[in-house]
Amino acid sequence: MAHENPLWGAPRIHGELLKLGLEVAQSTVSKYLRRHSRPSGQTWKTFIENHKDALAAVDLFVVPTIGFKLLYGIAILHLKRRELVWTNATLHPTAEWIAQQLTEAFPWEQAPSYLIRDRDTSYGSVFKRRLESLGIRDHPTAPRSPWQNGYAERIIGSIRRECLDHTIIFGEAHLRRTLRSYAYYYNRARTHLALAKDSPIHRPVQRRGEVMAHHHLGGLHHEYARMA
Repeated sequence: MAHENPLWGAPRIHGELLKLGLEVAQSTVSKYLRRHSRPSGQTWKTFIENHKDALAAVDLFVVPTIGFKLLYGIAILHLKRRELVWTNATLHPTAEWIAQQLTEAFPWEQAPSYLIRDRDTSYGSVFKRRLESLGIRDHPTAPRSPWQNGYAERIIGSIRRECLDHTIIFGEAHLRRTLRSYAYYYNRARTHLALAKDSPIHRPVQRRGEVMAHHHLGGLHHEYARMA
């Protein structure tokens, strides 16, 4: 064939050959057809790239306190601008609690079309029913495939490296305040390589005025801005 279409299999190519008056068995076409290592369907990475404007991701993570209790944090991320739309903390991450966080994260008519999550047993039937009521299609990752929820894994890594690894958490309320402070810094001040060095909530370029430093997270991070 003058042009090879990777979406065509042997039956389709065989039909085209017959229409060209070339009498050949379909088994012969199959014999010489190039084998493609990639799956014929859409890859997970392609799905993410094609739908990121309508995608959100959620993940849970464990945070120890000064008293050795284990708290659970939640991070909900909108993939379009890498915006950390919601964080919270609890001692018991039940399906009801996670479902409520989803409702809080996406007010009326602002829900994404798809939600990526792992297969943690915390996402129970209540959570799935809430997704359905919000019009969100559930996209759990494959077993033992954390890379499929890479955006959520990455934001949790940033939360740990840039915040929790330098903070002693005293309790649930303290963790909740800390996560919200980090989300404010992350969305409005922190620049991202994937956003051409912009922040999720657009941060305009300032060319005039005296440079001043704004403290975030008790001075752990700084934002530099010009004051007129």
